[in-house]
Amino acid sequence: MSITSRAATQSLIVRQLGQQDYQLTWDAMKSFTGKRTEDTLDEVWFVEHPAIFTQGISGKVEHILTASNIPIIQSDRGGQITYHGPGQLVMYVLLDLRRIGLGVRALVDVLENITIAGLKQYGLIAVTRKDAPGVYLDNEKIASLGLRVKKGCSYHGLSVNINMDLTPFSYINPCGYEGLKVTQLEEHGVKCELNDVAALLLHELKDLLNYSQLLLGPTTLPE
Repeated sequence: MSITSRAATQSLIVRQLGQQDYQLTWDAMKSFTGKRTEDTLDEVWFVEHPAIFTQGISGKVEHILTASNIPIIQSDRGGQITYHGPGQLVMYVLLDLRRIGLGVRALVDVLENITIAGLKQYGLIAVTRKDAPGVYLDNEKIASLGLRVKKGCSYHGLSVNINMDLTPFSYINPCGYEGLKVTQLEEHGVKCELNDVAALLLHELKDLLNYSQLLLGPTTLPE
């Protein structure tokens, strides 16, 4: 995939946030995006969430198959319902798309392609599907995407299943697709930490969008 990005003169701030409450993180993303100016540097946040289902703006109640004690939150990202939980890496991309010269579709392509490139480092051949956005191994979904763009700036992003309890995915139609199977790196013989995968994704993102440098940001959510 060829991307012509204007990020070459821009630094990218990276926040390694550890485990964070979904609502607090979502509120922080909206606040950050609402306050940013044309001079605000782009940021990437890596987080892990406690168990939660999130409904996208297209979410339909019929995709919830089984009642559980896991909270369900209505989000403003695109797409249908998905699950977040411990052992899943979430990568939020807070980017000024106008400044770096990307459209929303191109950003989806970027996130899918950095995931495919990252998984290749573990000897895994992942692919995309035209009918169902995300990244797949042997027709089983390992990474999901959901974005929101306001005033040309993105938030939300990508989740990659590393070593989690996949059972809650059976309580829903993942991403609105009946019968869709979900997998994770552990099921493919990969033993790694979330930070290992984060480093691979970050390296691929920097190279693909041609950011000038990575800057380590605070390990807390912005006010």
